[in-house]
Amino acid sequence: MYGLTLPTSLLNYYHYLTTITKYFKMIRKAKKEDCPRILELIQELARYERAPEEVTVTLAEMEDAGFGKHPVWEAFVAEIDGLIQGIALYYIRYSTWKGRRIYLEDLIVTEEMRGRGLGKLLFDSVLNETKSKGYCGMVWQVLDWNEPAINFYKKYQATFDAGWINVAINN
Repeated sequence: MYGLTLPTSLLNYYHYLTTITKYFKMIRKAKKEDCPRILELIQELARYERAPEEVTVTLAEMEDAGFGKHPVWEAFVAEIDGLIQGIALYYIRYSTWKGRRIYLEDLIVTEEMRGRGLGKLLFDSVLNETKSKGYCGMVWQVLDWNEPAINFYKKYQATFDAGWINVAINN
């Protein structure tokens, strides 16, 4: 008789909150045993970025670099129903102009889980780590044709610097 009808936008928002809350519980720091799945996600990203042949890192190298005597990277993982569906891999870099910063190497969410808020939770986890450690900021790269990622980062009022060219030397 006095039924309550919620607007569709409010119902969508409620669904989003309940879904995101479920996923939030699944964000954790990576462990060594996560490395095989992390490498799978890196290979998936490389296929998306049209460069699958560029992934040459081995599982042994990844495990040693993240969990050996002198670890150089850390990561947050998004685990849902026992399967890692997203990662945010990062490390500390030093800017002679700004000081310590986190460099976000990769933010990856599986194709099937994109658009559900996992990327935001992972990104926010790294951003919170940056703030909690007192670093002066976070930097990363994005391909100029990756419009979904660019639009995502714009929501954070990120600055885009087109004046720099990537340079590398490979052994």
